[in-house]
Amino acid sequence: MPRYALLVEYHGAPFAGWQRQTDLPSVQGAIERALGKLEPGDHTIAAAGRTDAGVHATGQVAHCDLDKDWDPFRLSEALNYHLKPDPVAILACAQVPDDWHARFDAVERQYLFRLISRRAPLTSEAGQMWRVNHELDADAMQKGADRLVGHHDFTTFRSSICQAKSPVKTLDELRVETIPRRFGMEYRFHVRARSFLHNQVRSFVGTLERVGAGAWTPDDVTAALEARDRSRCGPVSPPQGLYLAAVRYPTDPFA
Repeated sequence: MPRYALLVEYHGAPFAGWQRQTDLPSVQGAIERALGKLEPGDHTIAAAGRTDAGVHATGQVAHCDLDKDWDPFRLSEALNYHLKPDPVAILACAQVPDDWHARFDAVERQYLFRLISRRAPLTSEAGQMWRVNHELDADAMQKGADRLVGHHDFTTFRSSICQAKSPVKTLDELRVETIPRRFGMEYRFHVRARSFLHNQVRSFVGTLERVGAGAWTPDDVTAALEARDRSRCGPVSPPQGLYLAAVRYPTDPFA
């Protein structure tokens, strides 16, 4: 059975998350239904990472096995046709070795979180970023972020329902970028690591927002990290600002 890697983009608002669920819409379920239109029968796909309800992706990667030897471009076009009207798109498709795995072969995952400070509600970008109505200090947030980079026990920034075997992870980058808007300021948090704990990025951003607002200091971030206590985490940010932006492999299957 030929195996295909899929580069997937989606808007997370209509979905209960990536993972297939019996009674709720999911991104995995939408793609598997589209595959069933091409080759009748049950299909199961695997992804580089599971995203929660409301979380978006611009660079999710999944793989599927099919009976037919498809031309990758024709496969992506056919899937996009059958995915309508769901806000899911196959950006690229490539045939990969039979033992290639979207999750286990990944060596890095990159997330983006978008936060905007402005008084007026969002309209055209509603559901695509987190809005706060107070000013934020980007330099202070970066100083707090720097305390989190490296090899640490991230129990404080881990969901209570996280199923990872260990809270110890290596965070390679947590960078705060500022983008001036005509009204307000957008803050983009760029986060890189081999793997993440459940709610880890949203916990980081919610905590750093408190630093930017002046309610916390960078030293408070260090104290929270070293406490290894979930109750010491700042508020968890909402899901709509989070994007799975890219997944890196030793060899790019879409190159």
